[in-house]
Amino acid sequence: MLLYQFHELWRAGMAPLTYWAEAGAKMYSAPGSWLAAMPEASRVAAGCELLYRIGKDYEKPEFGIHAVEVDGQQCPVVEKEVLSRPFCRLLRFKRYTDDAGNLRELKDDPTVLVVAPLSGHHATLLRDTVRTLLRDHKVYVTDWVDARMVPGAEGTFSLDDYVRYIEDFIRHIGAKDLHVMSVCQPTVPVLAAVSLMAARGEPTPRSMVMMGGPIDTRKSPTAVNDLATQKPLWWFEQNVIQVVPANYPGRGRSVYPGFLQHAGFMAMNPERHFLSHWDFYQDLVKGDLEDAAAHRRFYDEYNAVLDMPARYYLDTVRIVFQEHLLPRGLWDVGGERVRPGAIGSGKGGGTALLTIEGELDDISGAGQTRAAHQLCTGIDAADRKHLTVKGAGHYGIFSGRRWREQVYPQVRDFIAAHHD
Repeated sequence: MLLYQFHELWRAGMAPLTYWAEAGAKMYSAPGSWLAAMPEASRVAAGCELLYRIGKDYEKPEFGIHAVEVDGQQCPVVEKEVLSRPFCRLLRFKRYTDDAGNLRELKDDPTVLVVAPLSGHHATLLRDTVRTLLRDHKVYVTDWVDARMVPGAEGTFSLDDYVRYIEDFIRHIGAKDLHVMSVCQPTVPVLAAVSLMAARGEPTPRSMVMMGGPIDTRKSPTAVNDLATQKPLWWFEQNVIQVVPANYPGRGRSVYPGFLQHAGFMAMNPERHFLSHWDFYQDLVKGDLEDAAAHRRFYDEYNAVLDMPARYYLDTVRIVFQEHLLPRGLWDVGGERVRPGAIGSGKGGGTALLTIEGELDDISGAGQTRAAHQLCTGIDAADRKHLTVKGAGHYGIFSGRRWREQVYPQVRDFIAAHHD
């Protein structure tokens, strides 16, 4: 339980070294600096920057989406917080235009709620997803709060609470013309939320787009799934759950720390990360500033992690990965049974379903997301579609060239087909 405290001491001890390394990188590379003219200055500067980036603390990045091209015109974009909960902020990215014709078209665009994963990284990991969607949609995003920043007085946060948050966000935006996109982990609570709303007779979103998520982890289990099933729940509670130190607002709160999650990410592909950092060093030495900048952008995002509430994390391990309660039809949320078969579609309205998987996904294996079709028996076959993206890994289905050129056009067309 003292691991978090030791981590904070290590960070404090590393701080002077990282400050020195940052200063060294600038002194040996800045134009006009006499040190930059010394022999091997480029190697010294590259080594200093590499040391700085390995040792520095990575803060939450900004979305940084300030404009988007719509029908050939640049539209300013403003990020707004429209609803706040202790563990999540609901953001809207609102587009603006002075052209009356464009304004009418923007108002008629479908509304999409992007449910970002609460699994270690910040919602900004979906920056490319959001920016691309803004071409043709009004976009809302769940921005999960780092649990170490949530005061203990706000209480705990469970997987049930996650489901309730999604329900509240859907009601706040309005389900009538809403499409919900869930990326990775939230496919499970989103399916639960929509199922419960349908069973109560509440309006449900026009469509659900589920991407690379663990609906049924019994299908094509990955290394991530194996870890969750090979250890009993008490092992996770005793070995990875830590207490937030006193220097944060959430002091005393039990969490799954982001630095442990990050270590797990790195351990999955250590050779790839080592080579990436070596290439970064070589790019700096050669003066290849474009590739070096790309490395910085990627790792600024990848290394920025958040703490997850302990109860939510343990609930997810047990319900999703160990007991498979959703696909077995045994999951109760607040005393209500989750029944995906209650979700309907057809001429009378209801909800359509699109599932998307990456052929090379090593986090959510083949068939895990597609399993939603077997559960949503009330959705007509004509309103259901599955897409497997050839050559794509986990991140490729929602970020990067494959997302923009192969996946997004099909997502856009599916939403449009079920919007009117």
